[in-house]
Amino acid sequence: MDTHIPEPSLYSIKAILILDNDSNRILAKYYDNTFPSAKEQKVFEKNLFNKTHRANAEIIMFEGLTCVYRSSVDLFFYVIGSANENELILVNTLNCFYDSISSMLRKNVEKRTLIENMDGVFLTVDEICDNGIILECDPVVVSQRTAFRSDDLPLGEQTVSSVLQQAKEQLKWSLLK
Repeated sequence: MDTHIPEPSLYSIKAILILDNDSNRILAKYYDNTFPSAKEQKVFEKNLFNKTHRANAEIIMFEGLTCVYRSSVDLFFYVIGSANENELILVNTLNCFYDSISSMLRKNVEKRTLIENMDGVFLTVDEICDNGIILECDPVVVSQRTAFRSDDLPLGEQTVSSVLQQAKEQLKWSLLK
């Protein structure tokens, strides 16, 4: 009896996707050549959405891939791995991805706010996974790494209260010297 055990690999993730309620792509990051062309990717995304948008599960074997997913208001979050990938690792990655996005959007995970903050979303994906290798699965760490500091924002984009707070702190430090 010859059983083939695949070689262990760090390349766990094949794709990370965010689709809207109409199966339109909001974000798609593919890490291998399972779907080499954009047309094949779109067909896969459409079929995946049609299979999962009414289901109450969070994991599915689809087209020879392990797909874990989660929905929120008008968005669907997917993490795709190979058929023999550990589902717990994929679910943990998905939860980290969703929780990091939720933290960044202050629990307002919907299409409009997500699109307004796409720079942070891309940064979050890059902090979690690089070229299919999972780098981080702790949403707190990812949120800290991707958080925008108010010091880095131009004065015109800061709120009045944050500008006043910074002025108070600078005044306090200048008086204490």
